[in-house]
Amino acid sequence: MKIIVPMAGIGSRLRPHTLTIPKPLTVIAGKPIVQRLVEDIASVIDEKIDEIAFVIGPTAKGFPTDTEDKLLKIAQELGSKGSVYVQEQALGTAHAIYCAKESLSGPCVVAYADTLFKADFKLDANADGAIWVKQVDNPSAFGVIKLEDGYIKDFIEKPKEFVSDLAIIGIYYFKSGEKLLDEIQYLIDNDLKENDEYQLTNVLESLKQQGAKFIPGKVSTWMDCGKKDPTVETNKIILGFEQQAGNNLVSKDVVLENSEIIQPCFIGKNVVLKNTKVGPYVSIGENSIVENSTIVNSLIQTNVSISNANLDNAMIGNHAKYNGNYTSVSIGDYTELT
Repeated sequence: MKIIVPMAGIGSRLRPHTLTIPKPLTVIAGKPIVQRLVEDIASVIDEKIDEIAFVIGPTAKGFPTDTEDKLLKIAQELGSKGSVYVQEQALGTAHAIYCAKESLSGPCVVAYADTLFKADFKLDANADGAIWVKQVDNPSAFGVIKLEDGYIKDFIEKPKEFVSDLAIIGIYYFKSGEKLLDEIQYLIDNDLKENDEYQLTNVLESLKQQGAKFIPGKVSTWMDCGKKDPTVETNKIILGFEQQAGNNLVSKDVVLENSEIIQPCFIGKNVVLKNTKVGPYVSIGENSIVENSTIVNSLIQTNVSISNANLDNAMIGNHAKYNGNYTSVSIGDYTELT
């Protein structure tokens, strides 16, 4: 089994936090988004993952030189081979997969790296394919599937009238990576685009017309990491899951001086809290110092200095310095508000 992770987008909706790192490497509750994604997929596949292929944007976008090393380490920690490909041009969802064509063989999962999920199903690897879906209240805002006899009959993009409330969350299983590649190759060879892009939905429809039967993989929780507020909310949800699992994410070497931590929280290594109340639902990255502050429901990265703050629904990047009375802030790496 292989996992293909297209993650070449520039993450414009999550700026300024994506100006210095790819969005999927944003850390939530101590782990990068993309690491949590592949771990969640591994939990429902129940098979050995031989390879994880990441498709990133061009290096000219200014991401750190260690981006590739971080991705390869994520694959290694799951006992898999890691591969990194570059999508030089943003030519659509199918084209992003095509950039990893050397890895498209055998059964594979394609997962776009701006979403997280929790599920209690196990993937049937004998199916021709599967599409992860979540029941939603407003299906007109999503691409949805229509079922017949337990199989996916149609794919409908943002239906104006109700046809289904099962929204496609951006994770797919294909029994044959070779067939997937053949259909994408056909689109590219014949320049079959929609809105100037090669779309995966066209590939899915073609495979279905050729007789491939797709089943739904229904997830219980779908978490968005596209913008600041949903990302902070995702941090909250994940911390709740970690607490339910009995996991303590507070580092043993945290220094508490007249301070209190209200669980659930993630507190990284070498964090110092002085005259501060932290939590619930707060993540603070390693080597950070927080003084004279109260912080709830916030996502704070590494090497951050915070003082005299009263924060709620805040997201603060790496190496930032913050001193003030603002509440719901969103400041990127190396920013100073003092």
